[in-house]
Amino acid sequence: MNSTDHLDCDDALSEHIRANLNNFESRKHSRQGNKTAAVAVTVVDVSDDPGVYGITGNEHRKDQAALILTRRGSSLNSHAGQWAFPGGRMDAGESSEETALRELAEEVGLKLDAKQILGRLDDYTTRSGYVITPIVIWGGRVNQLIPNPVEVSSIHRIPLNEFLREDAPILDKNSDLDNPVLLMPVGNSWIASPTGAMIYQFREVAILGRETRVDHFEQPYFAWS
Repeated sequence: MNSTDHLDCDDALSEHIRANLNNFESRKHSRQGNKTAAVAVTVVDVSDDPGVYGITGNEHRKDQAALILTRRGSSLNSHAGQWAFPGGRMDAGESSEETALRELAEEVGLKLDAKQILGRLDDYTTRSGYVITPIVIWGGRVNQLIPNPVEVSSIHRIPLNEFLREDAPILDKNSDLDNPVLLMPVGNSWIASPTGAMIYQFREVAILGRETRVDHFEQPYFAWS
């Protein structure tokens, strides 16, 4: 599969992603001194759910594969309004997979089970003191997603082809940081790291089958707290 393929939400894509993740050795970061969290990198169809994927317009077919992303609620104490995968802090005794599934159900109303987990990507340690584990999940064809009004201001199903654009990623080296900030272009805007870095690694590893690491890329200053 390459960047020009049309990605439908079907069994062939599910098995393709699972095989690529099985061949990928994800890296775990030290959790000492950091809080732990997990996010759900969930593949679903674009569907005809009105309004949830408006960032890219309605020109995409509803059977096309997409990722679920949210805009965080404006009243949250941290990272309000920012792009994010459904996810959050791990509860005591939870695995990363359990946290991702729980947060997916709590934030967007999508209840899935462990059989639909395809694998995981590298841990990403944030400037705000979290070690985040991205868990890749197959949602398939789902109906309306329901945002938790406390945590989520909007839900977006962004087609995978949008992340395969030739202008992705954007590496912003115009700062005093040692490493560039990674941004993923979406529509006429972009999604910053850490979410942007996880999207890029998903694209590279799960879709294109490349062993690409992203944990060295920086985050913009607004994501540090």
